[in-house]
Amino acid sequence: MFRKYGLLGILVIIFVEINFFLKIQPFANWYFPIIWTGYILVIDALVYKLRKRSLLSNSPYQLLGMFIISALIWWIFEFINMPLQNWSYLGLEGLGALKDIFATLSFSTVLPAFFETAELIRSIHLFDAKKLKRTHKISKNFLHGMMGGGAICFVAPIFIPKFAFPLVWLSFFLILDPINYLHKQPSIVKHLKDGKLVIPLSLLLAGITLGFFWEFWNYWAIPKWTYDVPFIGFFKIFEMPILGYLGYFPFAFELYAMYWFIRSLFVHKEHLLE
Repeated sequence: MFRKYGLLGILVIIFVEINFFLKIQPFANWYFPIIWTGYILVIDALVYKLRKRSLLSNSPYQLLGMFIISALIWWIFEFINMPLQNWSYLGLEGLGALKDIFATLSFSTVLPAFFETAELIRSIHLFDAKKLKRTHKISKNFLHGMMGGGAICFVAPIFIPKFAFPLVWLSFFLILDPINYLHKQPSIVKHLKDGKLVIPLSLLLAGITLGFFWEFWNYWAIPKWTYDVPFIGFFKIFEMPILGYLGYFPFAFELYAMYWFIRSLFVHKEHLLE
């Protein structure tokens, strides 16, 4: 059975798509949280149809927590971007004093959309048979090396932003994923140790899938972002240079690590994507 809220989500997406051309206000200015809420509703309904359970239907408080953590995570990235200025925003004038509320609501949809998409990919069993040929031992030196590399990735863009800016999309993953592993939280390290690739591959595919839709829907919008990326700013697909799409792969792992780390500070883990 396809949940009724999924049908509502489809109508929301269709309306926003049409409104990219009609520009009916205030919906045109607030397109981002509207269309991504529609997307989350549709994907959640598909997951429920396939698995007979979903975040919204069975774990609504966990989904609500994702919205809150998502907004926090992206404000962190906005703070990091202030000296780098790899992306900037246009068309915010129509939002007036509400632009920070718009930004927070928009940022809050990132994690729910990401995890819903990853759950949908898992529900169609695309990567169930994918495994490493052998399991791997995880040493403390390896974990410490990851965290040290993450610290370098975090600091380097401050001193050499033109060359090191992509490292931002690795830094939190390298720092936090080992911590998650040590505290028995879901982590990419654990999945690789066990030799099971279904979750890592689902996350990577979810990351690039969302990257496409973020850039696609952003391209037609009034409030939108643009990029100023040194060296690789050529051959754009929508506003994003083609090589920039590669950043959505490590970004997927980074979101996963940041979510589970922040969540572990407040609640016990639940069986989501593990």
